[in-house]
Amino acid sequence: QVQLVESGGGLVQAGGSLRLSCAASGSRYSIKAMNWYRQPPGKQRELVAGITSGGGTNYADSVKGRFTISRDNTKNSVYLQMNSLKPEDTASYYCNADTVWGYSYWGQGTQVTVSS
Repeated sequence: QVQLVESGGGLVQAGGSLRLSCAASGSRYSIKAMNWYRQPPGKQRELVAGITSGGGTNYADSVKGRFTISRDNTKNSVYLQMNSLKPEDTASYYCNADTVWGYSYWGQGTQVTVSS
């Protein structure tokens, strides 16, 4: 079992920045990748960014150049630095962990609202 707790969401004006954090506990040594997903109102959940245990990263085209995912293994945490935010980035953001055993775990989500 892996438990994930997100923090850092909020309300920001367009062009502003936010940093999301996700702390993992439990069987964290089984985690092979951690990801950030988001779900805008009335839309499906989508992958925003991911980072592997080896540090490899991937991003959705819509956030490339604006968002940066990183991880601190000493703190069992993953971060999403979001710059140049746009109203279309408004969504509930979820931390996700994929394990070597094929299980996937989710945090409770944190709301990001970008005003125009």
